[in-house]
Amino acid sequence: MKLLSVAIGGVLLAGVGVFAWQISQPIAAPQGHSMVPPDTSAIAEGAPIVQVSVPPELSAEAQIGKRAFEAVCATCHGTNAAGRNGFAPPLVHKIYEPSHHSDRAFLNAAENGVQSHHWNFGNMPPVDGLTRADVKYIAAYVRELQRENGID
Repeated sequence: MKLLSVAIGGVLLAGVGVFAWQISQPIAAPQGHSMVPPDTSAIAEGAPIVQVSVPPELSAEAQIGKRAFEAVCATCHGTNAAGRNGFAPPLVHKIYEPSHHSDRAFLNAAENGVQSHHWNFGNMPPVDGLTRADVKYIAAYVRELQRENGID
């Protein structure tokens, strides 16, 4: 019985030691996306925010999406979704990777608008004249641009 009490006491003491060690460790910075807007102060008003490499070839869906993007989205989001400082953010940016902003987020933004939350460009209004299919193709285009630029 005495041996069992010593074993239980040892396990409890070890547990307290591990707990004390864990709480004494520094807290790691959170992983993922910062909610602090990226600094664009050194970029001229209206200029592209990021450099975008375009894939040598786009899928048929992305080609349709590119045409729709250029007709409706590029005025604010810039050529090849590089953003336009002071107007709208680049969609070829880690913030918009599929694990953080799904294709559904693109649809929601087009249909309902979106409140500014990653950038200081103001709220995005709903976009008139785009069908769900249009947005699907636009998302395909943006995803192919993202992959070409190392964003998966």
